[in-house]
Amino acid sequence: MPELQDLIEKNRNWSETTRAQAPDFFRDLSAQQSPDYLWIGSADSRVTPNQIVGLMPGELFVHRNVANVVAPSDLNCLSVLQYAVEVLQVKHILVVGHYGCGGVNAALEDTRMGLIESWLRHVKDVRDKHHTLIELFPQHQRGDLLCELNVLEQVIHVCQSPPVLDAWDRGQKVAVHGWVYRLSNGLIKDLQLTIESPEQVNDIYHRALTTIAQRDKD
Repeated sequence: MPELQDLIEKNRNWSETTRAQAPDFFRDLSAQQSPDYLWIGSADSRVTPNQIVGLMPGELFVHRNVANVVAPSDLNCLSVLQYAVEVLQVKHILVVGHYGCGGVNAALEDTRMGLIESWLRHVKDVRDKHHTLIELFPQHQRGDLLCELNVLEQVIHVCQSPPVLDAWDRGQKVAVHGWVYRLSNGLIKDLQLTIESPEQVNDIYHRALTTIAQRDKD
């Protein structure tokens, strides 16, 4: 197919340009993978993790799905977590949502979307859990709010996952962070959700909810 051949040509051009600028790039890249970071984010094609944080290939381990969900029943995500923590020994796990997320907006508005509705049930559970808080905000703020609340809940799921709990039990230093990315300006918002031990989970969780509840609602 011509359009696929175009991708092959672009790949060849990229490879040649990269090798011209850094002759050892691919040799060094293939020799090892030792990232300090695991990014758990949205599958949205506009969100490009390495580019957003300015890291080279090999410096960021990435897991992506619709609406950056960390479901306790998702063996794919849990396998990524286990590999990242136990084998790669990452120091930071970044749960990153993005404002304007189609999956989050669909969950907020109960949009019928077929099969994906089963997956978005995880985000609807976040919506339902925090419905009283969400209803305090005007309609135009609720999508962004649910994006943040979804990140908050997924951070907690990461902290409660066996790979992370096991790491903390053996004294391994792993920090879990919650961020949201804004497509309109390319900037990351740190939600001040950084958890480094199971003892911190409840306090930081409730502090984050309080901060959101006290936000300007105009």
